[in-house]
Amino acid sequence: MARIPIKELKKDIVLKTTLCGTPFTFHTTWGLFSPEKIDEGTMALLEHVVVKEGDAILDLGCGYGALGIPLAKLASGGTTHMVDKDFVAVEYAEKNALLNNVKNVEVYLSNGFDQVPRDTRFDTIVSNLPAKISKEFFWILFEEARQRLSPGGTFYAVTIAGLRRFVERNFKTIFGNYELLASKGTYFVAKAQNNS
Repeated sequence: MARIPIKELKKDIVLKTTLCGTPFTFHTTWGLFSPEKIDEGTMALLEHVVVKEGDAILDLGCGYGALGIPLAKLASGGTTHMVDKDFVAVEYAEKNALLNNVKNVEVYLSNGFDQVPRDTRFDTIVSNLPAKISKEFFWILFEEARQRLSPGGTFYAVTIAGLRRFVERNFKTIFGNYELLASKGTYFVAKAQNNS
């Protein structure tokens, strides 16, 4: 059997892409979500999220920054928080923000909302929700998202098609509303608003 090229595999993977009308370069690595290309769910969410120039944004589970960095560029007058529980993801998100000259970001480790400053409110929260977490953790994330949104703020989520009814039911229970924005094959994009 041929030797596995470990030295090559440990080098950064470099992606060049256009998101929200702007060219970006991302460095990724094996072990992070979708390291070889921007996944379809992320692309679909970016097509449907609406942000204003001065918005405060939270990218919940930011990975290497494919959602948060383009949104921070759109909302250049606001601050985008990018959080992940994986220290490697946080390292790459920080690196990619610098690489793409996006300065209005704060990137840090957080398991859900546990390290997000308690007094910080967001106009927009986005998340590419992982499929393999417990329903209890989803409930925590959804409720804390509602609490951290400014009045009228929006939570946008993309996840696998198999969770569509679960998300719909729980958005309606927790936020009192739900809107399906896109559904294609294996994933869907939905939003809920904080109307309190």
